Amino acid sequence: QVQLVESGGGFVQAAGSLRLSCETSGAGYVFNYMGWYRRVPGKERELVARIGRNGTSSVNESLKARFTISRVKDDNIIYLQMNNLKPEDTGVYYCNGGGTLNNAGADWGQGTQVTVSS
Repeated sequence: QVQLVESGGGFVQAAGSLRLSCETSGAGYVFNYMGWYRRVPGKERELVARIGRNGTSSVNESLKARFTISRVKDDNIIYLQMNNLKPEDTGVYYCNGGGTLNNAGADWGQGTQVTVSS
């Protein structure tokens, strides 16, 4: 059974940074695409960023200036570097495996909480 496990969330003051990690077990193959999504209070889950096995990435336009996605080459490990965090970034961040560059796959992690204080 595929398991995606996020880590690196926590509590940070506004303008601070966090780096989220996602590691995968049980897949037996390398996802062509993986990504990060988030659910912030009062909103639907939204795409943060996605990345392909070859490093091609897509980042939510509204977050592109502050968030960077990266990936260990040919592995199911991805990262999300978040800089200049704002209180509105508070939410649960989820790792996703599979899908395409623009669409989520079927495998999800449990999420990691990010809380940004003003």
